[in-house]
Amino acid sequence: MSPLGGDYAVISLSDRLKPWSVIEQRLRAIAIADLVLVVYNPASRTRREQIVRARELLLELRPPETPVVVGRNVGRDGEELTVTTLQELDASSIDMSCLLIIGSSQTRLSHGGTVWTSRSHDS
Repeated sequence: MSPLGGDYAVISLSDRLKPWSVIEQRLRAIAIADLVLVVYNPASRTRREQIVRARELLLELRPPETPVVVGRNVGRDGEELTVTTLQELDASSIDMSCLLIIGSSQTRLSHGGTVWTSRSHDS
């Protein structure tokens, strides 16, 4: 089982090289396409608002109970994974050491805390 069992999209929230309007348009398209979303460069010391705005936009298009995995220092010392929901995601805790996996309608959270996305798509 894997959080990325089916199709998914990867996006950076950094608006240093592209305008926020482009990022927002892409976030909206990914949410409407019902893809699992992987977010890198979610926030930095000077870019705190993007993750807040992304969460708000996604909550317009996805249920609040959508599973979210926050990976911090993935592959490095101090690696940790936190499983939460889109509603409960604490944007203030997100920084450049984080990678987020935001589920689709097919992403499930088991009672043991495992997050997985089916390769098949229920209608």
